[in-house]
Amino acid sequence: MKKHDLCVEYDKKAHSSSINLTVGFIYASTLNFSDCLYSYLHLLINKLVRFIAILALGMLTVNPAWAASAIQPQVRDFIEGMVERYAFDRRELEAAFGQVNILPDALKLISAPSSPISWNKYRERFVNQQRISGGVNFWRRHVQALAKASQIYGVPEEIIVAIIGIETNYGTSTGNYRVIDTLTTLAFQFPRRADYFREELAQYFLLSREQGFDVMSTKGSYAGAIGIPQFMPGSYRRYAIDFDGDGKINLSGNVNDAIGSVGNYLKMFGWQENGPIALPAQKTSEDFLKSIEPGIEPLHSINKLRQAGIVSADFADDESLAALIVLGNEGREEFWLGLNNFYVITRYNRSTFCAMSVYALAEAIRIAKNS
Repeated sequence: MKKHDLCVEYDKKAHSSSINLTVGFIYASTLNFSDCLYSYLHLLINKLVRFIAILALGMLTVNPAWAASAIQPQVRDFIEGMVERYAFDRRELEAAFGQVNILPDALKLISAPSSPISWNKYRERFVNQQRISGGVNFWRRHVQALAKASQIYGVPEEIIVAIIGIETNYGTSTGNYRVIDTLTTLAFQFPRRADYFREELAQYFLLSREQGFDVMSTKGSYAGAIGIPQFMPGSYRRYAIDFDGDGKINLSGNVNDAIGSVGNYLKMFGWQENGPIALPAQKTSEDFLKSIEPGIEPLHSINKLRQAGIVSADFADDESLAALIVLGNEGREEFWLGLNNFYVITRYNRSTFCAMSVYALAEAIRIAKNS
């Protein structure tokens, strides 16, 4: 039974179950005591254990307000660390955590196993007429900011547009979860990546102090990503910029800041101006996997790939480094060579499918805008 189902079961039956247990125990005492008492005591213990488990779960789901300092010793340690390392006010942090809501949805979404999907079907989610038209319109509305970002950072306008289009559908879907709730939930209820999310939680408090926004009101994704480009708090502090010079960095409400910040992010991770991104390839040998392992990091020279049996008809210098990208596609495989700029896109999202969607959507938007 799922956690949600248990909570519903508790809501509907907890009170009636306790009454039934009492009546049952009295009824047992009026019969053959030696025959019935053991059975009803066993039933009583089982239901009490179940009731306690459901009640504990209910603290997270039915009544999500979390007095963190009372429930989680780890939170007290976190608060002490913030006080010692960054001179935060202890009482302010305790007050903030006292208003946190644990989000079972965030845990469910981030823990959900990825379902097998072909490249074509994944691509259709993002490279479609709605996203292409939306990208062209976004580009036309913000043509000056995009041109400025491209000139300063060397990143093509269409790449910036495509990233924003895939991340938040051009700023129309930036997330409805309070960032403080998602990051606290994942920092203290998701052991597999607890260290990462605790650091992002610390970065979020620092960010709110630096930018002067209310730590309790900012909203984002179920993983704590913020704003039009979906920066995690640490990336927000390191790479977000005040692109329009108004004295504030606002990724949630200022498209110019979002555009400039995406360009700056890619440049900081090594974007090469006018450099190729990905090249279609073919295999000339079935033995290429003996010497070349698919991946996202450009580790193999074009010449080495050719010798292994992976070739591209598009021009590339023999000494250029590339990664072998293999896209599963409903019974067949599609091969690409990912160069440095492709790898930079994966610094935004490590998914090969996502990075290829950025590239494909960018190309489609550029062609549509210029037609």
